[in-house]
Amino acid sequence: MRVTILGSGSEGNALLLESATTSILVDAGLSHRKLLQRFAAIGRDAPKNVAAVIVTHSHTDHAAHASTYATRLSCPVRASEATMQSIRLRPAAQAESFTVGREFAVGDITIRSHALPHDAPQVALVFETKATTVGLVTDLGHVPKGLEQFLGECETLLLESNHDPDMLEMGPYPEMLKRRVAGSLGHLSNGQTGDLLAGLPHAPKRVVLMHLSETNNSPRLARSSAEAALGHQGTELLLAKQQQPLELDPGHDQQLQLGV
Repeated sequence: MRVTILGSGSEGNALLLESATTSILVDAGLSHRKLLQRFAAIGRDAPKNVAAVIVTHSHTDHAAHASTYATRLSCPVRASEATMQSIRLRPAAQAESFTVGREFAVGDITIRSHALPHDAPQVALVFETKATTVGLVTDLGHVPKGLEQFLGECETLLLESNHDPDMLEMGPYPEMLKRRVAGSLGHLSNGQTGDLLAGLPHAPKRVVLMHLSETNNSPRLARSSAEAALGHQGTELLLAKQQQPLELDPGHDQQLQLGV
């Protein structure tokens, strides 16, 4: 499965999954103009045959442009029942909700969901084809029971590593926002992300650290924590950025191999 991360962070999130026959956009936090710019930056045209736009939760950095994506691409918006009640879709946008915990399919991609603790209803998603399995986990304040097992078969894992607690504590955010980010319904710290990675039943072949705060984290700290958790297991470790797209495929050459 080809994965293209178009932007990851508090300013907007979107990624494209492509199997042999099916394309899915996940999250819609980037404007359509920015979406086109991100594809152009990697020498690609934006896809025209998208089967669905899946929204993980209702916060604007993930859902603001769902109607635009869906109407321009003539495809439905898919979201959990709770999220669908919270996002605003234009009348022309087709909406199809799914039940958390119940498997469904879009084309040849099977999708499973797991509830996450956040200050809006949120889900982790696992996308599976006959060839591979990709997991997406962002926007959660702590690791809920059963999440490691849910992600256990993922070959590629896109996982939040939002903040360093010391940088957050000493940083410029107001106290209320600091408490929100660090709270049990906020975002994962580098250490929490490391604990999740260490607790997986099998090490993924590839991990992409997502949703890094540009104010309260650094790539060096996020990478170091993840490396320590993964050890020398041959896992490829990458970091997604807010402003630059990241394309993952077998020919991807911007990789850091651990344990070589």
